[in-house]
Amino acid sequence: MQLEDIQKLWTSDCTIDDSQLDIESIKIPELHNKYLKIFSEERLRLVRMESKKKSLQKLKWLYYTGKIDKSSLEDMGWEPFELDIKSRNKEDLNRFLDSDNDLMEMQEKIEYQKEKINYLETIVKTLSNRGYLIKNAIDWKKFTMGA
Repeated sequence: MQLEDIQKLWTSDCTIDDSQLDIESIKIPELHNKYLKIFSEERLRLVRMESKKKSLQKLKWLYYTGKIDKSSLEDMGWEPFELDIKSRNKEDLNRFLDSDNDLMEMQEKIEYQKEKINYLETIVKTLSNRGYLIKNAIDWKKFTMGA
């Protein structure tokens, strides 16, 4: 699920109809469950992405240190790395790893996933407080009606 899809869903679900506060109150568990499921799925997706990144980092380390076999290079469609950086210091290797396009792309995906998780976490927290918002709306209506 894309962040934009989650935002559209929440835009339609976040409104509280103050003329039907009883119905809105009953909808809280349903909404909470809906977004908690999405939140859990997205958090698990992040774990899988981070595991995939670790695996890719290992492959890239093997690649840049010249320790990867030719069949793996062919399988991934990578050209042999021509520079000899295994004899250089660790900073050189880290510089190549940090600027590797595949690793940077994976990191961007992870950051996007984290943003979705933060957004969903905020939604779940908001839903946890929704009962108080409804109660305050009811109390305000009673106050304005003189009850």
